[in-house]
Amino acid sequence: MDTSEAGRQLIDGRFELVAPLGSGGMGTVWRARDIALHREVALKEVRPPDPATAAAQPGLADQMRERAVREARALARLAHPHVVTIHHIVEPADGADGHPWIVMEMVKGGSLHDRLESGPLPPAEAIRLGLDVLSALRAAHAEGVLHRDVKPANVLLRPDGSAVLTDFGIAALHDSTGLTATGVLIGSPEYIAPERVRGEEGLAASDLWSLGMLLYVAAEGVSPLRRATSLATVVAVLDEPIPAPVRSGPLGPVLERLLVRDLAARPDGAQLEQLLRDASAALGAGAGAGAGAGAGAGAGAGAAAVPAPPAAAPQAAPAAPHPYGQFGPYAPTPPGPVPTPHTPPPYGSSPYAAATTPVPVASGPRRRPALIGAALAVVLAAGVVGIVQLLPDGKAGDDEAKGGPATRPAVTGAATPDARGAASAPAPRASAQKADAPRGSMMTPGNVRTALEAFKKQAGTTTFVDMTLYDGYILASIPTAAGAETVDSWQYRDGVASRTGPDGTVKDGEPLIDMGAVDWDQLPGLLERSQKELKVEKPSSRHVIVDPWMMDKAPAIRTYLSDEYGRGGYVLWGIDGSLRKVYG
Repeated sequence: MDTSEAGRQLIDGRFELVAPLGSGGMGTVWRARDIALHREVALKEVRPPDPATAAAQPGLADQMRERAVREARALARLAHPHVVTIHHIVEPADGADGHPWIVMEMVKGGSLHDRLESGPLPPAEAIRLGLDVLSALRAAHAEGVLHRDVKPANVLLRPDGSAVLTDFGIAALHDSTGLTATGVLIGSPEYIAPERVRGEEGLAASDLWSLGMLLYVAAEGVSPLRRATSLATVVAVLDEPIPAPVRSGPLGPVLERLLVRDLAARPDGAQLEQLLRDASAALGAGAGAGAGAGAGAGAGAGAAAVPAPPAAAPQAAPAAPHPYGQFGPYAPTPPGPVPTPHTPPPYGSSPYAAATTPVPVASGPRRRPALIGAALAVVLAAGVVGIVQLLPDGKAGDDEAKGGPATRPAVTGAATPDARGAASAPAPRASAQKADAPRGSMMTPGNVRTALEAFKKQAGTTTFVDMTLYDGYILASIPTAAGAETVDSWQYRDGVASRTGPDGTVKDGEPLIDMGAVDWDQLPGLLERSQKELKVEKPSSRHVIVDPWMMDKAPAIRTYLSDEYGRGGYVLWGIDGSLRKVYG
């Protein structure tokens, strides 16, 4: 390595290192100057992790070197305004003890991660950003390149507000040899698509799920699947419900369409682009209608026909943001929730009480406890820090779902579960009659029982596969008939119980739970004790799941609590309220 006249390091005799911009486990990004062309550039120094990590993974340095070269070649194939431009790559000479440097354009507007530190994006800005990143992904997918790590730190913002996708360092080329060992999952846990956790790779739809998660975080200001630990986050990605968007405006229904675990139901790139443009047009139409009451329907129709608006300058970002993110493009997402500028509302006035339809828990085959338990066991053995060792083939438990109808035991308390025949099919989505909406949080004994009565009236039973309680609404997975293996997703919101769609199947032997026989009077005490056990003095987020515990299939209650700093976890209770374990 040479030095310049200013005493700075020179890479390849022409790139003068000025200052580091960010670093992570796989390298450092530098601000640099190309002294031959007199322009600023960004240099990615691809270094192996710390010596202990490298020693534990023989060949890792060579693997990273090959990945860096592959990234440069992948990006060089993507001459696209929303993909970071690669100028040059400096490779170590054959046999030399060095590492590659990737020379990229300098994007000076900071990263989306930096921008979100000042609060969530308005829906219009989030939609524009989504169209930019989607266009980059579609161009990459057309060239056979999958990104596999779409997250806010990897989206850069130009001064005009347009987005640039970067860090294809773990991208997968369809015509290249895989660079990760079988069963190793690479990426940021909260943005990984559930099918990738199960071992299914090579799918463009997985990048679109990650984009949906990014847009949810950007518009809502919270990460819906982030938990207190990476392990808990991976489990949440597999099977936990996603709270309905409440701040996203017309982007909300797009997120609901996109963030579904059934690949067949997830829109492809072309469909997603149309959904985003329709959402943008809806915002334009709404703005036009609000600007003048006398504009009439014709003006609204004209606004609806306008394509997505051009990118506008972003809101003020924090002072001196790093162009490649606060933690560098290779860094994992930092712990804690995305900060929001508002004070969390009290439980009785939860923002989730808004009348929006929640994303289904899982469309298509359900993730059985055996699958999650196996993933949990393997992850516990290997550790989860952005590189997660999971199921070798991603198929554990799936074969059992293909059998015929199952006869499952129903778990009860003091009461006998309801029985129903095939004739008691679930009511259509729009058939429910709205009752007086309960007041305050849904996580009170009286309101839970009110919801169960509404479910029973519409679905014919209170014997469920599982149920999740939020302050503003309740979600439930209910068999379509007594003894059936097919399951529907239901919700109770604003006094209405309604079916929201199919929820896959449940395997033979998984017990059902009579929610009407649960002692709901113990719920306030469990929540209060959970605050003490988890040491969460002022929870800003909470929900309760009642289902068969993944490890032993015994019915259990899980109370999840976290504060605005991401501290918390969950407490596992027996169905009788006995404390089983604290995960905090």
